[in-house]
Amino acid sequence: MVTIGIDLGGTNIKGALIDSKLGILYSFSIETEADRGKDHVIDRVATAIKMAADKAESEIFGVGIGSPGVISYDRTTVSVPPNFPGWEKENLAEILKNKTGYECWVDNDANLMALGSSRFGMGQKFDSFIMITLGTGVGGGIIYQRKLYRGVTGGAAEFGHVIIDLNGPESLSPTKGGIEAYLGQRFLSKLAWDEIKKRPDNPLYEHFVDDPTRLEPVHLVKEADKGNKLATELLRRAGEKLGVAMVNYVHVLDIRKVVVSGGVAKAGEYILGPAREMAMQRLLKPFRTDFEILYEALGNDAALLGAGSLPLEHHNI
Repeated sequence: MVTIGIDLGGTNIKGALIDSKLGILYSFSIETEADRGKDHVIDRVATAIKMAADKAESEIFGVGIGSPGVISYDRTTVSVPPNFPGWEKENLAEILKNKTGYECWVDNDANLMALGSSRFGMGQKFDSFIMITLGTGVGGGIIYQRKLYRGVTGGAAEFGHVIIDLNGPESLSPTKGGIEAYLGQRFLSKLAWDEIKKRPDNPLYEHFVDDPTRLEPVHLVKEADKGNKLATELLRRAGEKLGVAMVNYVHVLDIRKVVVSGGVAKAGEYILGPAREMAMQRLLKPFRTDFEILYEALGNDAALLGAGSLPLEHHNI
């Protein structure tokens, strides 16, 4: 079966024509132009759908769209997505069907990373796993017995807002100390700079003292690769916090496999090693059996593949 996957981002709209067995057949990206308002962005999504459909050599089974914001349980409506001015509660699926003629379904973009991994990536070998996405924020999805677990209203797996320290740093959570405050890209960078500025003899201080906002986790990784002990230590601390969060996820869900993706996750063992060690120290002994942390190498393609898989998921195919 051939479907269309759309990943709606604040900067770019990514689209793909997807074969349910072979994966991505054709992909592309166009600018979102979110500052031009809701109607313009929806027209851009419709354009992306038509661009993908023009490359199809067989019938399109349906369209899946990954979107930020709160998604209704019936996978039709997006509510107040961040970074999209003028959006309130929009039945995106119905609007796009009227514009393109294709049946459309919408789900949370992090949920679709999990679905893409389950069907095409590292998650294929597991019936159940937890996906954690470490990017600008921290999100995720839950695959339970080969299906997305979405909770009562569709809002399950807001992993970034799980609190590990009530007196911890702030993030976008209403309470301090959510895991996003330690692993979200800009929050991790801010915490790192708070330590780096105390070490004017460190190369990281030299590189970023003129503009600390340029510091990103990738710079810590590059310095760690060069043997910079401070960079390694900062990544280790972030990894340990992630391990604490994983203990909570595993104890609640009784799912022992964790798949990690996103830009921050590219730090690899600098973060995942300490996370694994911390989790194994603090998990109840029965939960340590078969506990495993794996990196999803599909990257952002996982979200596109998940979006393209959404019509199949909706129809239990």
